Amino acid sequence: MNTNYSKEVIKHFSHPKNLGEIKNPDAVGIVGNPICGDVMKLYLKIAENKKGEEKIKDIKFQTFGCAAAIATSSMITQLAKGKTLKQAEKISNQQVAHSLHGLPPIKMHCSNLAADALKKAIEDYRKKFSK
Repeated sequence: MNTNYSKEVIKHFSHPKNLGEIKNPDAVGIVGNPICGDVMKLYLKIAENKKGEEKIKDIKFQTFGCAAAIATSSMITQLAKGKTLKQAEKISNQQVAHSLHGLPPIKMHCSNLAADALKKAIEDYRKKFSK
C-alpha cells in the first residue's frame, strides 16, 4: 500500500465504518469518476428529531475503488451520521480530507466523490419526501 497515506486513511481503508447496504433506504446517492473508475453508493435512513428536523439516523456505503475512495466513504459516514440534513450537506471535501489527516494530492478527487455522494443522497431524499 502507498506509504503516502496517513494512518487515519489506512485505518478507514482496513476497517471501514458503516460498510454495507441499507435495505429500503430513504435515499441513495451514487457518484463515479470515469477517469479512475471509483464508484460510491451511499444509503440514508432519515428520522425526525424532537425539533422536527430531518436527521441522518443511519448511513452506509458501498464503494468500488482505491484505498482513498474507501477511506473517504467510511469517513463521510462518520461525519454525517446523527447530523441534520442541513448540517450534513455542508460537509465539504476539505473536511473529509482533513478528518483523514490529509490525502495525497493525486487522491483528493476521492474526497470530492464522498462529499458529492452525500449531497446526491440528500437531494434524492428531498425529491422523494419534500414537504
